[in-house]
Amino acid sequence: MRIDATHKKWATASGGIFLVASAVYVPYALNGAGGPSGGSAIGLTYGIAGFGLMIFATLLSLRKRFPVWRIGRAQTWMRGHLWLGLLSYPLILFHSGFSMGGALTSALMWIMTIVIITGLLGAALQHFMPKLITQRVPMETIYDQIDRVQAQLLEEADALVKDLDEISVRENVLAVAAATSTGKFRAATGHEVLTKTPLEELRDIYSTRVRPFLSVRGDYRNPLYIRKNAKGMFSRLRALAPAEFHETLDDLENVCEEKRDLDRQSRMHRLLHGWLLVHMPLSFALLLLGGIHAVIALRY
Repeated sequence: MRIDATHKKWATASGGIFLVASAVYVPYALNGAGGPSGGSAIGLTYGIAGFGLMIFATLLSLRKRFPVWRIGRAQTWMRGHLWLGLLSYPLILFHSGFSMGGALTSALMWIMTIVIITGLLGAALQHFMPKLITQRVPMETIYDQIDRVQAQLLEEADALVKDLDEISVRENVLAVAAATSTGKFRAATGHEVLTKTPLEELRDIYSTRVRPFLSVRGDYRNPLYIRKNAKGMFSRLRALAPAEFHETLDDLENVCEEKRDLDRQSRMHRLLHGWLLVHMPLSFALLLLGGIHAVIALRY
């Protein structure tokens, strides 16, 4: 994993602060009367510093929400969010003396632990997933345009099947094909139907298998979502269909391939950003409960 200069600066600064805080905490915990306490001067210093870092990390969401604010580079804020947010965890532990305390403080520590874990998971995903998406989704498109592109693919597929009507007028081709290929089509596709022309068989396959796959975004249970299944089906159809159908079958297979890439991109995009559904609400809950804890502790 390559670490850029901004990462190194934040990591060095955070590591230095952590070492200083640890150097102060050890003698304080060992020699302080009654052990470490969140209400002591040193304990309050740790608590204020840790809570301040938590507030700073949360400000990142505002920086991202209002990108027109020219307050530092977005990348710098991201690095600061990661490292200073991570640094807040040991500072809060020093503040509490590694004690969970009552119900409120226990809830705070558990929430903070989940926030830190999901943040680290998100940082790892943000680093590795974009490259993985590029590798596994050759036809990657803009995420917000996926629904529009999918609709275009469905229109294209409908048009391809409709164009087969032009082939149906060639009675001599269909007559021969119907006599020699219909049973083979039925065997290849697993359809138990009455005797039909290859064109009718192909239309059945399109309406029952291909079109449902193209119509639903993220239809991961559809057998055609697995490339091996789709390639096998189209290969069997090409082997058994009249030559006049091959070009259409090739085009339909390409449409399914593009749709498969869209579905894969959608799934990886949700994985890339799904952790935020846990991380962000808990981060704001952590700030709210942390503020309540500070007021109660200072007032009582």
